[in-house]
Amino acid sequence: MTHTYIVTGMTCNGCKASVENALKTLDKVDDVSINLDTQEVEISMKSHISTEILKQALPSKYSLSEKESKNVFASVSEENTEEKSELKQLFPLFLIFGYILLGTVLMNYNLFTIEGFMLDFMGLFYLVFSFFKLLDLKGFPESFKMYDPLAKIWPAYGWIYPFIELSLGILFLMRIEIPIALIMTLIILGITTIGVTKTLLNKKSIQCACLGTALKLPMTKATFIENSIMIIMAIIMLIKTYN
Repeated sequence: MTHTYIVTGMTCNGCKASVENALKTLDKVDDVSINLDTQEVEISMKSHISTEILKQALPSKYSLSEKESKNVFASVSEENTEEKSELKQLFPLFLIFGYILLGTVLMNYNLFTIEGFMLDFMGLFYLVFSFFKLLDLKGFPESFKMYDPLAKIWPAYGWIYPFIELSLGILFLMRIEIPIALIMTLIILGITTIGVTKTLLNKKSIQCACLGTALKLPMTKATFIENSIMIIMAIIMLIKTYN
């Protein structure tokens, strides 16, 4: 069974990790999912745990209460407002994606080739996305391991991941060891996409770490689509390279 609670007092990813670890110490708790923006905490438990026990497990600076059930007869206008709110949250992602696309077009304006366009797009993608991750290198690993399978098993992977992206961006733009960079793209984005897919299928509400923690973005299909675009480009380039 899964119950949703509101935990106030969380102000950063460190707070989120502290609450998550505290709740996971309880025997009957299977999993904990936290949305830092809404302060909502979803707890999967083997059997019911009273609110008082959950409160006692948390450090004193946090306050826990049960979330009120959503009105199933909510109006269509309210649902539309929620959709608009999600699109508004994703606006920075779409804007950055547009700038990457514009930069790629300008770089290939005089001598356009499909291969050159895709390599430059992937290079700029990695450089820009690694930049935002490095803005909060301390907080990124905590958010990343919420959905990336490898980061969950090996926490150090979350710390080196931004530098992997930075290195791949340089390799693509400088046209250095392209086959290796393409294979690495398939591996790292393939692993992340598996985690993103599981999160979306489970309908968990968590923060996406694709642009680090500086920009608070919800995990949505947009994350899956951006990873899929990069994976498809890498596959096409590998086929062209070895044909």
